[in-house]
Amino acid sequence: MSYERLEQCPICGKEEFKNFLVVTDNTVSKESFVIVECENCSFKFTNPRPDNESIGSYYESEDYISHSNTKTGIINRAYHVVRSITTKQKVELINKYAPAKGAVLDYGCGTGVFLQACKKDGWQIRGVEPSEKAREIASKETEQQIAADLTELEGEKFEVITMWHVLEHIHSLNETMSQLVDKLQDDGTIVIAVPNADSHDAQLYKENWAAYDVPRHLYHFTQTTMKRFLKKHKLILEEVHPMKFDAYYVSMLSEKHKEGKTKMINSMMNGFKSNSYAEKNGKDYSSLIFIAKKK
Repeated sequence: MSYERLEQCPICGKEEFKNFLVVTDNTVSKESFVIVECENCSFKFTNPRPDNESIGSYYESEDYISHSNTKTGIINRAYHVVRSITTKQKVELINKYAPAKGAVLDYGCGTGVFLQACKKDGWQIRGVEPSEKAREIASKETEQQIAADLTELEGEKFEVITMWHVLEHIHSLNETMSQLVDKLQDDGTIVIAVPNADSHDAQLYKENWAAYDVPRHLYHFTQTTMKRFLKKHKLILEEVHPMKFDAYYVSMLSEKHKEGKTKMINSMMNGFKSNSYAEKNGKDYSSLIFIAKKK
């Protein structure tokens, strides 16, 4: 197992960090990892972290649902029910910004659920997925070849590029983002969904907040740091949308991390509280969707 340490903040490039939180990998390894915070721009990231060649072993779990489609256990069954609803909402969202329904690229497409829905809705679909297991499932489900990386999409341009809870996993953060922006048509839209480290459930559960998900989650965005990141890549933020179901799902996982078992009543109450707090301040939902366009 090899680890790497970032010497510069991925957003502002400064070299002064402070320890923010120590979090345990409850899904696979039970190892502890440090999340640091940049003293200049407040961006939080896991540091040190497994390098790109070593990170794969931390995804090897049937509990990692986006790569396995498992329906074992109450939390995973709930995930599938909610996913059928949110997938429809995601397709409606991209239709709002690109009604002509051209080509869509889902970067980090997992098992291809979103792409399959886009295809049924009339979109030309392309997907990139580094996990071989998930890629095989996605190729079968979509009847479309899924790429392992962006080099297989040379010369292609897209009306819409989506990343549904993917950006926080990418080792070469700025390099990959630059490549994706380059593949966006001049009037194209990029859609980025990430957990929100400023949410009420993040503050409540602290080191047990499931959306820290170390070391698979390398970065821990807030609205402020995401806006800085988009500006760095010459993208204009159009809108921010909530992912309200995430507060309940993340609370279910967080309760399991904290108490050792799923406490449904607590989970539902805390998910509701998180959304209520966010509704009052108008922004800090458990997960957020950022809609951006090229400058």
